Amino acid sequence: MVEAHSPPVSVPHLRTKRLLLREYRLADFDAFAQHLADPVSSEFTTRADRRDAWRIFGCNVGGWVLQGTGFWAFEPLEGGGMVGYVGAFFRETWPDIEIAWGTLRSHWGRGFATEAVTEALRWVFEVRKEKRAIALINAKNARSLRVAEKLGFAYEAETELFGSAVGRYVRSPG
Repeated sequence: MVEAHSPPVSVPHLRTKRLLLREYRLADFDAFAQHLADPVSSEFTTRADRRDAWRIFGCNVGGWVLQGTGFWAFEPLEGGGMVGYVGAFFRETWPDIEIAWGTLRSHWGRGFATEAVTEALRWVFEVRKEKRAIALINAKNARSLRVAEKLGFAYEAETELFGSAVGRYVRSPG
């Protein structure tokens, strides 16, 4: 017996003052892979070669199919391609939706991450009606800690992620 295919999944498009949050596209992969291979950009996350970057890229896309959550690429409204990514997703064994983000190094310092995360949080709380969101951040990652602080995340506890200690930061609606 042949199983019927599910209909294609639509990734919600979200807009901010300057950015479009949209589905990952194949054209985004080169920049994504370079970002994960860059030792400066990946200092506090997982550094990955191109092959592993492809797996991560696919996993970020696949969350939309499996759970109705996942990652968006974000780009300026005027176009020009992906300048970063933001995710609102569930890890396999964790009950809370997690927010994660990254901006390509050539676009650091422009406030893009704060803007994209703000919109992702709006979607999490207003559309999905989640009661809280978490972010897992290395204590030495000053850039991400500044974004989390601006957006009202509060430190909750230390936890482990892939064998490394990270802080679990929590944000509730409002």
